[in-house]
Amino acid sequence: QICNQHNAEVPNLEQVFHRMAQTEPSLDHDVSWFLLPSYWAKMVVALISFLCFANSYDGDFVFDDSEAIINNKDLRAETPLGDLWHHDFWGSKLSSNTSHKSYRPLTVLTFRINYLFAGGFYPVGFHVINIILHCTISVLMVDVFSILLGGLQFSNKGRRLNLAPKTSLIAALLFAVHPVHTECVAGIVGRADLLCALFFLLSFLGYCKAFRENKEGHNFSIFWVLVSVILGAVAMLCKEQGITILGLNAVFDALVINKLNVLELIQKLLHKDKSLENAGLLRKGLLFRITLLMSGGATILYVRWRIMGTGPPAFTEVDNPASFADSLFVRAINYNYYYSLNAWLLLCPWWLCFDWSMGCIPLIKSVSDWRIIALAALWFCLIGLICQALCSEDSHKRRILTLGLGFLIIPFLPASNLFFRVGFVIAERVIYLPSIGYCILFTYGFSLLSKQAKKKKILAAAVLGILVINVMRCALRSSQWRSEEQLFRSALSVCPLNAKVSHSCG
Repeated sequence: QICNQHNAEVPNLEQVFHRMAQTEPSLDHDVSWFLLPSYWAKMVVALISFLCFANSYDGDFVFDDSEAIINNKDLRAETPLGDLWHHDFWGSKLSSNTSHKSYRPLTVLTFRINYLFAGGFYPVGFHVINIILHCTISVLMVDVFSILLGGLQFSNKGRRLNLAPKTSLIAALLFAVHPVHTECVAGIVGRADLLCALFFLLSFLGYCKAFRENKEGHNFSIFWVLVSVILGAVAMLCKEQGITILGLNAVFDALVINKLNVLELIQKLLHKDKSLENAGLLRKGLLFRITLLMSGGATILYVRWRIMGTGPPAFTEVDNPASFADSLFVRAINYNYYYSLNAWLLLCPWWLCFDWSMGCIPLIKSVSDWRIIALAALWFCLIGLICQALCSEDSHKRRILTLGLGFLIIPFLPASNLFFRVGFVIAERVIYLPSIGYCILFTYGFSLLSKQAKKKKILAAAVLGILVINVMRCALRSSQWRSEEQLFRSALSVCPLNAKVSHSCG
């Protein structure tokens, strides 16, 4: 079926697929699912992602939109355009001690363009752009997941082949309809995450273009590597998480392009083995490309630090109570509990709230607290996945699990409190990028179950049911973001202890 799909587009691909099938298993082989040409798959993803959030197009400015847009002088024509590069996301000077240091000038620039074209603060234009951005990102996900799940292969004419059309469509649909994305799409301030994700994906796809086959063999293009670094910098100018794509590009290069065995490499490093070249560390210019990525990342972070001027942002205890705990044990336990809650929001995005601070999640202060079970479950699953990713004899399995964990964990690091204090307990918007890793792991698990299941159509119907439920949940949740009253009331059942929720409803 896959061959038939591509034969109409590219001649002689049947031999290419046959050769690939001999070297690496296909996730699509046992999956009972729709097989659509690439163009139609992208059209379906775009349409469904639009239907999920279409009812938020005429919503009001809600929650943080007031400070970031209505009260932000950087959006107005009388404010010099150059001020955007010296102010934070909220319009305050970065040099101010009260600034949150959220440096996102490109996002603010899009708000300003919205304001100028609309001739004032009319929310419809702002919402429409957010919906279009999410649809565009979801469409790009078809290409991204086809690479992450099927590998990076090109035809003799340099055209990239989709070796996993079914599973890449499932993963893209799962991403497009995930309810945890509602805050980013229906909340106008979420545009920072959307723009960041857009350039994040473009940076990844640009990096993949550096390895297109040509007549000279597996050469790589320095130009596209540099373009990827620049796009990563643009992603960071939309939101800080964008810088993490450079690390993910390096991981992708090592695992997919150079097919490194991480466990074998670690063993050789520990035993000071001099045959690191045989392990693939220096093959195909990997070390040179990683040096380019690291140098670019270090330069971007240095410039960002110089622009920031003063020290880290100042937050209060009500913003992130765990980070103010005197005991290192209490801080570590609660940080890990927050991680488990973020993981649960990806697995079961039913209890969603616009704000999780101010008493919403009481601190864990002793090991007798039953919520410790959530930490144990999280690390049990993570350690199991990591062991499989490192120790499995199946190179295909190692690659997909490592990429899934990489895309799940690395984009989340800026929000993890590990490197600096963040100004929130849980924020659904920061899970937008990590959900890529979740979709990879979910789809891979589905493909493994399909191999074992006797009634594959029932399993496929179950996945389709999950997608339908998520679409309905997205539609409901996006309607709650249409006005502040609906948004605040929806939070009462999720966080009844949250003082901000009670105050807002009052």
